[in-house]
Amino acid sequence: MSVEYGGKTVFGATVGVMMLETQFPRIYGDIANANTWPFPVQYRIVPGATPDKVVRQDPRLLVDGFITAAHDLVKHGCDGLTTNCGFLALIQDQIAEAVPVPVVTSSLMQISMVDKTLPKGKRTGVITISKESLTEAHLEAAGAPLDTPIVGTDNGRAFTHGILDDQPSMDFAACRLDLLDAAKELVTTHNNIGAIVLECTNITPYANDIRKLTGLPVYSIYTLVRWFHQALVPDRFDVRLDDPTLNLA
Repeated sequence: MSVEYGGKTVFGATVGVMMLETQFPRIYGDIANANTWPFPVQYRIVPGATPDKVVRQDPRLLVDGFITAAHDLVKHGCDGLTTNCGFLALIQDQIAEAVPVPVVTSSLMQISMVDKTLPKGKRTGVITISKESLTEAHLEAAGAPLDTPIVGTDNGRAFTHGILDDQPSMDFAACRLDLLDAAKELVTTHNNIGAIVLECTNITPYANDIRKLTGLPVYSIYTLVRWFHQALVPDRFDVRLDDPTLNLA
């Protein structure tokens, strides 16, 4: 007899995303475009958590709203949680302590792991939406080296302004150029970059362009959440006793 167990209302949407409150458009590849994901996800908006407050100010002042959203996502069936802003590394520990499921708040949490994969003398560099705002406190909260090389799109054409000022329309061709400029700056300013981590979840649509330009591995919130999801819903490999590779004779 096969017994199935419940205990929650919604099944099949295992990952929950705690969302900033925004109006800027979300293209394919963005964490908040549901078509980006090869599996279902659930979203909860945290009222008042604007890009400006989370990036340019202190997201720790908003932690109660994120914890409320986290509890609601768990209540509705999520077995793991993430967010849509790398700067929320600052509240990783508080959210993780508040809910009974795993939490990965920030793409920056990949830095220390990626560093360990690189050849001797190479290190991970970061592209962020705001170098001015990304501090040692964020890196420390993410478990990353405090001297991690960082470049930003702060002085670019469209990307930083469009998102942090939450504009209702954006020039995505100009955004792409901003990200390519940042990638060029990272690898020319630092001659030991072996991989790139994209802090901002809105940079993911340009990861392939950055990879082609630099020739380096590019990690993002997409790589983190796909890894995370794979642990929550592992692929199934049924054992076949007639499988010739087993050599059971």
